[in-house]
Amino acid sequence: MRQGKLLLASLLAVTLTGCSSLKPKEPDYPEQVMYEKATQSLDDALWDQATDWYEKLEARYPFGRYSEQAQLELMYAYYRSGKTAQVQASADRFIRVYPNSEYVDYAYYLRGLTAFEEDQSLIDRFLPTDETERDPGAAKDSYNDFATLVRLYPNSPYASDARNRMVYLRNRLARYEIHVAQYYLKRGAYLAAANRGNYVVENFQETPAVPDGLAIMIVAYKALNEPTLAQSTQEVLDLNYPGYDKDVLKQESVFDRYTMGVFQSSDTKLPVPTLVKSNTEAPAQPAVQQPAEPEEQQPAADDDGNNRSLFHKLTGGLFE
Repeated sequence: MRQGKLLLASLLAVTLTGCSSLKPKEPDYPEQVMYEKATQSLDDALWDQATDWYEKLEARYPFGRYSEQAQLELMYAYYRSGKTAQVQASADRFIRVYPNSEYVDYAYYLRGLTAFEEDQSLIDRFLPTDETERDPGAAKDSYNDFATLVRLYPNSPYASDARNRMVYLRNRLARYEIHVAQYYLKRGAYLAAANRGNYVVENFQETPAVPDGLAIMIVAYKALNEPTLAQSTQEVLDLNYPGYDKDVLKQESVFDRYTMGVFQSSDTKLPVPTLVKSNTEAPAQPAVQQPAEPEEQQPAADDDGNNRSLFHKLTGGLFE
């Protein structure tokens, strides 16, 4: 009985060995050949194929002559294929392994750019959602990466674009704090609302959210029976933002959001800048990145003189 089991085990091992031998063995390419295949895939915009070649090159020749450049191009291939986590990991590794590289600024920039686009979804492109109401974790990460880039490499070819994006991100983070403060106001947490408004005033100077922060502080101080603080804050608001008149307690309802504001009364809002992405693609290897300039949106006027037509509001501008 025991001999039969041994014979069966031997036959099974021989069978498995024979099956594995039928699988074609991948050629052992030289380092230069693998790098050329990877870069050719990158040039042909075959992102997944390029990442596959770069990963094999990195695994087989981790300290080869093409290692540094291959890691940069792998980072870019990950970015173009939408692999956020891989971009972050490869950027972290490059910064750790090559801290003195002349291209380390590119790693900081691409890591920040990936975080910047992380929470941009397909819905945001077609529906008028307010991204400042969402969790700002990715925005904070992006801002920190761009700030590090600008601080350590102020003359980097990517510094200009990083500064432009930092302006947008500061505005967005400030608006998020205003949303939180409004939430506290509506629920009677006046001290927390005042603290949030003060945080915006102190930490987000020169953003469109500052007057809203002051207005929230005034409402909260009045509710807390602090007329002296409310009056002094009102004086600051009047001095720096004369003519400011906005109900900071007013928030968009679910009905308003799903009807895209068609049935809302006209309400002037402070402009919040939006960043228009440049058509220039990020480079396959470090090169000058054209900054994305903020573009002022001009609403189209209809025949009745309104800012937007009813059709525009109902369709969210999809067909205009």
